[in-house]
Amino acid sequence: MAVCLLSLIGMPSSDHERAIAQGSDGQTQADWVAEIEKVFIRSEDCKQCHERHYEEWKGAREQTPDLKTFGRVDAALLHGTSLESPVFRTVLGLWRQTNPTPDEQRRCLSCHVPSINAFPQHAEKIAAQVIAGTPKIEGIGCAACHLMNGIEKGLNSPPTFTLQPGSTFYGPYSNPEENLVHPAAPSEYFRAVSFCASCHFDKVKDATQKNLPGEILQGTICQDCHMEPSTGSSTSRRGAMTRSIGRHWFRGVVASGTLLKNRNLQAEWMPRIDIEVTKVDTPVEGIGIVKVGSLPHSFPDGDPVLKQFFLTVTMKDGAGKTLAEEMKQFGLPYDKILRGPIPDPFIKGGNTRKVPFSLALPAGTAAASIEAVLTYSLLPTPEPPLLERYLATLETDTEREEARKIIQEYTQRRFLTYRVKSLS
Repeated sequence: MAVCLLSLIGMPSSDHERAIAQGSDGQTQADWVAEIEKVFIRSEDCKQCHERHYEEWKGAREQTPDLKTFGRVDAALLHGTSLESPVFRTVLGLWRQTNPTPDEQRRCLSCHVPSINAFPQHAEKIAAQVIAGTPKIEGIGCAACHLMNGIEKGLNSPPTFTLQPGSTFYGPYSNPEENLVHPAAPSEYFRAVSFCASCHFDKVKDATQKNLPGEILQGTICQDCHMEPSTGSSTSRRGAMTRSIGRHWFRGVVASGTLLKNRNLQAEWMPRIDIEVTKVDTPVEGIGIVKVGSLPHSFPDGDPVLKQFFLTVTMKDGAGKTLAEEMKQFGLPYDKILRGPIPDPFIKGGNTRKVPFSLALPAGTAAASIEAVLTYSLLPTPEPPLLERYLATLETDTEREEARKIIQEYTQRRFLTYRVKSLS
């Protein structure tokens, strides 16, 4: 199927669009889109009663500069852009050049468009539309979350959510208001870490637990910080009950408020590094020790698969001249992503990662200090042949230039923390 898609991408645009519209099963685009939207209704329909949450989800309320930049995975990615994001289009396009199987492709899409778990037969058509920049269905819309009603580990979990397609919508309230539009029912998972960790699974020590352990955040869940607490009504109906509600823009660390005001939280969230030197003669040997505090939260951003970490150890003489350097990279290349079980990230919250190093010094030199620097990038750097294959699938120079800019920006290494230690 992946080979067939590559041949479609090379077609003239009119033939390409017709190929996407007409699936291999004979369904027109209108048919299969309508089939999905009959169960996963569009969020615009929910807006009639839930205008506030719709506008938050869409990014229309109190936008920050980061929220206006749709698709930025290192800032505040709106769930509503999960298929429209040019970053996702680029990553999916690169990854598909590694010839994933249909099952691997469905697994990739299952978090960006949860409805695919109920309609796996349409995975290829959805992927083709994303690659073409013309997705016709919603990714993470209202129904995608509010039809979830369970957590279940599968063969290659995560994701771990289960869907209950039907007319009933689930939420956090034990006494949902009656309405004439759809039945509503409570689900314990809407007040549990495991709900968010179904897709953001490297964020916690155990994706199946309900609460985050730790003295600072005892009893806290993801939603407490990333769905800013407020008071009001979840519907725009006059006379609706006033309750505690959570905002639906799912902001990250760029937001003011809880995440940046609480200094204890900052201290627990940021990684720390130490250096243990076990041998000072050449080669200099030791261990780089990376720690994250009791907040069970990996850093940075919400993506659990693509991030790359780099630990660089440098030996310097008394004048500050570099004598030797070693860099170790942690993360998967494109051809290894979603092939089998997903490995643990570089480091999880509340854990320590020990990385051995060995540096040979030039003859006649002596090291005076050692430096360890921890950096990260949000995407793996594609190998040149892989990049060229992907760029060749794009139809215009404008598209190719946009893809190059995205890859350059998101593979750029960003600073996290460092430590310098004297050897004298």
